[in-house]
Amino acid sequence: MADPVVSGPVAATTPVGDPGHGYPFLATDVDLAAAGYVEEEFLISGSATRYATSGTATATAVSTGHPYTTRIVVRRPVAAKAFNGVVVAEWYNVSNQWDQEVDWFQSHEHFLRAGYAWVGVSAQRAGVHSATGLKAWSPQRYGALDVTAGGTINDDSLSYDIFSQAVQAVRAPAAVDPLGTLPAPSMVIATGHSQSAGRLANYYNGVQPLAGVVDAVVLHGGGGVLRTDLATKVFRINSEGDVASGILSAAARAQADSPVLRAWEVAGASHGDWKLITDYGPLRKRDIGTYPGGYPGEPQTCALPSLSRVPQHMVQNAVYDHTVAWVSRGTPPPSAPKITMSGTAVARDELGLSLGGIRLAQHEVPVRVNSGSNTGPGFCFLDGSSLPLTDAQLSVLYPTIWSYVEPSVAATAAAVRAGFVPRTVSRDPAWYSDIRYLIEEYAAADRIDQQVADDLTARLARAEQHGVAGRDFAAIAQLLQVSLHATLRVSDSGARAGVLRATSALSGVLALT
Repeated sequence: MADPVVSGPVAATTPVGDPGHGYPFLATDVDLAAAGYVEEEFLISGSATRYATSGTATATAVSTGHPYTTRIVVRRPVAAKAFNGVVVAEWYNVSNQWDQEVDWFQSHEHFLRAGYAWVGVSAQRAGVHSATGLKAWSPQRYGALDVTAGGTINDDSLSYDIFSQAVQAVRAPAAVDPLGTLPAPSMVIATGHSQSAGRLANYYNGVQPLAGVVDAVVLHGGGGVLRTDLATKVFRINSEGDVASGILSAAARAQADSPVLRAWEVAGASHGDWKLITDYGPLRKRDIGTYPGGYPGEPQTCALPSLSRVPQHMVQNAVYDHTVAWVSRGTPPPSAPKITMSGTAVARDELGLSLGGIRLAQHEVPVRVNSGSNTGPGFCFLDGSSLPLTDAQLSVLYPTIWSYVEPSVAATAAAVRAGFVPRTVSRDPAWYSDIRYLIEEYAAADRIDQQVADDLTARLARAEQHGVAGRDFAAIAQLLQVSLHATLRVSDSGARAGVLRATSALSGVLALT
């Protein structure tokens, strides 16, 4: 494998959001500085090998010496003491014909808390050369990029070596270190979602035995049959929707856990979900001009309200932590139950909830029927669904607030004990955003007065500031204020109960820690 040449960081020539596009495509809107992080973009140039991959066989080098230039985006701690030594290298997903960092959107809060560095790699033709790719989006910034050897190789057969060389540039930098003043990483985990998971499955089988530059691979939402004779650890995480739709093939799903393979399936979760779309949506609107399907406030085109709200990302966060412990200390991750099937379909209960799998509180103790399945145009079959239970259904399931809170907190505690979510799960901001969306939905339906809703969300924001920082008792105190004001000021009994269920359950989760 050739050593690439790194140049950069590439300076921004316009503010983020400026029509001149003089900034990194999909530059993050996360306040990295507040977390002690920085975002930088680099160009990577070199000479790549063209590989032919075939199933689980080692790849064949077809030809060498093909020039390329691509880019990587680095989000890393500024201070060495804040770096946990692990780089997560994400293979950008290009299903939309542009680069999309799905795994960053899903797990960035956890990466920042735990000290991971994240590197996004533009390896494929569609992300660079399509009509909506980087070169078209900003000819001035990205005009020199080429992953097709001057248009002569358009089948992405260079992508594997380009990815390897990007990782090599991070692991063993020459003149320019993409990690700045951080020490050399102790570990690199390759990760990718959906189409990228398929590419990484090919990479694991065919190219990793030759390049050997990654320490582990995380396949999220797909990935084919894997060879069993490698020492490199590989972790699959799939949603109910991946199982139901066949994105995860039956042959791949049938592979048993082993000393190098773990496979987890999350009940009620979808391939593209609420967390992904609500985090990604504003950046897509800024840089592409449109919101993704299912984004709040956009027309709903699917048969059911789209996007599962089961927070699969909490499980994905645990996957990365387990992978680190597996590689560094030899501690194997726990195995997990598979989603139950009825023939070739997912087995479901009387509400329509899937059986088996990893069962988070949002699925095990539902207030919505979350599913990995949906129908309709476009990506509806991937986005799953989330249908709120009616007040009548909720009153039967949970006649008191405590009858909801107790099993909900117990389900989260069980997930922590089993290792399916991190012990820091209470610090995830999704707990708070879920309550905020709930209050907003009640206000939009005139079930909570808008002034009261604004006050509740302001108090909730103060609880979130404490909760995500690990100040659990202060967060609980603010949540009690939200509950008190909901009790006194929300006259709609169903809306009041909904807010009380959510805030009381979150207080219980915080009390666990």
